[in-house]
Amino acid sequence: MTLSIDLNCDLGEHYGVYELGQDADLLPLITSANIACGFHAGDPGTMRRTVKLALENGVAIGAHPGLPDLIGFGRREMAISPEEAYDLTVYQISALNGFVKSEGGVMQHVKPHGALYNMAARRAELAEAIAEAVYKVNPELILYGLSGSELIHAGKKRGLRTASEVFADRTYQQDGSLTPRSHVGALIEEPNEALKQLLQMLREGAVWSTQGVKVPLAAETICVHGDGEKALLFVKHIRELLESEGIILCAPGSNLPT
Repeated sequence: MTLSIDLNCDLGEHYGVYELGQDADLLPLITSANIACGFHAGDPGTMRRTVKLALENGVAIGAHPGLPDLIGFGRREMAISPEEAYDLTVYQISALNGFVKSEGGVMQHVKPHGALYNMAARRAELAEAIAEAVYKVNPELILYGLSGSELIHAGKKRGLRTASEVFADRTYQQDGSLTPRSHVGALIEEPNEALKQLLQMLREGAVWSTQGVKVPLAAETICVHGDGEKALLFVKHIRELLESEGIILCAPGSNLPT
């Protein structure tokens, strides 16, 4: 059986005159783009330009809603209610969808960003609110979430198609959660180690936690971060590895390799 996988990246995270990431160079290498919607990063002009670039490269487009925290880049938790999570998700999906439609494209998915993503991974009430928001905007959208998380459970419960996400460059805890960025060893900075972990997740459907426990997971989409110093080189290495292993790269909504 031939394996296939989606390669997604968080893009459009510039703001005004401040630029973050190498979007134009990364887009030809990935299959799905999660585009910031203005709350944690991004602005109208950046959203439009990133959508246009994604369409030009044949990359599937998704909304990347985050918490309203530009200074903290959406990586600081906030005490929001499920109703607030619903509202900010609907608002941001709709904003990006306007640009996608105006450029003649179709949105494929939604993937929460940063702290919102991690909060929804473990808190069922937030996960259900986000899943409801996605469903109400468009039940055809795919909900991306951490493999085995409450967000994936909520999406399936609501009748959405989901994509279980794994991370090549992050370490895992024994409960399947990601090691918090504030902890030592949260990021895997050695490319060969990250590639080794990625292959294990794809071949065995499991990953070793920092506690030495083997954690089962489903790997349907791989997140590669576009804001690191060596991000472009890292993504190139991941793509080369996957292709050398005969793994087909394609977005969840398509059976066509890119």
